[in-house]
Amino acid sequence: MAHRVMLIDDNESDLLFTRLMLERCDQAYEVVEYESAQDALKYLQSDPAHGIAVILLDINMPGMNGFDFLEAYEKLAAANQAEAVVVMLTSSPDPRDRARAEAFGSVRGYVTKPIDKATASGLVALFGRH
Repeated sequence: MAHRVMLIDDNESDLLFTRLMLERCDQAYEVVEYESAQDALKYLQSDPAHGIAVILLDINMPGMNGFDFLEAYEKLAAANQAEAVVVMLTSSPDPRDRARAEAFGSVRGYVTKPIDKATASGLVALFGRH
């Protein structure tokens, strides 16, 4: 059974590269992509049975950025969160961004782009660690 991974990133190239790394690692992932954090949040709100296990979230996006998404995500009903964990997947190596991200209870990792196969494979270790 494939683990559902939601990618949220406004950059098409980053979405493509991350999806390829997820597809080429030794895990079975089903990837759901969003270029808009608002659209991703609407999806999570509309379907409590979404089955998302991990959300890979960019920080710097127009409109709703990654931190705005996290604030809204953590206010969702538990059924809509469905125990998904969030990994920040960002180009920002800024330790202040890392500290800010790690202050959110749903965040379980912080990865600087680009993701590699080993990191993609290791995402399964995060499931269920709340």
